[in-house]
Amino acid sequence: MNAVTERIPIVEALPPEPPPVDSADWQALLAMRHGQSGAEPTGEDAAIMALYRPLCEVRVDQGFAIAHLAQSLDGRIATLGGVSRWLSGDQDLLHTHRMRALSDAVVVGVSTVAYDDPQLTVRRCTGPNPVRVVIDPEFRLDGSQRVFTDPVAPTLLVVAADRALGRQSLGHAQVIAIERTPSGDLDPLAIRRALAERGLRWLFIEGGGTTVSRFLKAGALERLQLTIAPVILGSGRPAIQLPAIEDLRECLRPVTRQFALGADWMVECVFRD
Repeated sequence: MNAVTERIPIVEALPPEPPPVDSADWQALLAMRHGQSGAEPTGEDAAIMALYRPLCEVRVDQGFAIAHLAQSLDGRIATLGGVSRWLSGDQDLLHTHRMRALSDAVVVGVSTVAYDDPQLTVRRCTGPNPVRVVIDPEFRLDGSQRVFTDPVAPTLLVVAADRALGRQSLGHAQVIAIERTPSGDLDPLAIRRALAERGLRWLFIEGGGTTVSRFLKAGALERLQLTIAPVILGSGRPAIQLPAIEDLRECLRPVTRQFALGADWMVECVFRD
């Protein structure tokens, strides 16, 4: 087994996380999303209502998956070496934590965990921690990463069945074995079904670019959020990669919503309601 243990050093320190100061509307929407009793939103926090109320009102009986990436003006999510902190600003970080708080599960790929060692918990706003889901088809991770060593939130590790070899856990994480497709990949729709069987239907796909691209290519996303930071990298890892097209009539043309997040600008693509 080829374990991933090397991480790219992060030279910029994590910004301090201020204590959450949330509006009554956020508290009401959070209760609405998780089926809890609470006060009706007042509508006084217009920005909160415009961005999050539609996401709290979606029907999840058939499942709902929304992805998010932060990118530069030239469509890069990290340097060639994988450094991505901090591409977007504080308001986008707060938004990411709010999306975690709304979701049943936050989903990331193996490279995100190997390079960034994220906690994937809710710290910048009020709300519950989601179940953490790591997609690692080849079972490369060695269990030293924080999602496997801290028990603050449940963690699931999605692995190809031929690599799981009967293993049931890695650290605090439970292993979910998924059969490969004929092409050797893991089908994002199969991953969604496996999570839905565990009651995880409202999914936040947080990264990285390869994982989000695979979900988008498979038609496994209802929505995609792209936060555009006012920087130009000139090189680096691309945000979205899809099969080449020959004619612009073949491109995706989703309905969009746009929001200002501090100095950043977020575009939300709506593929299905």
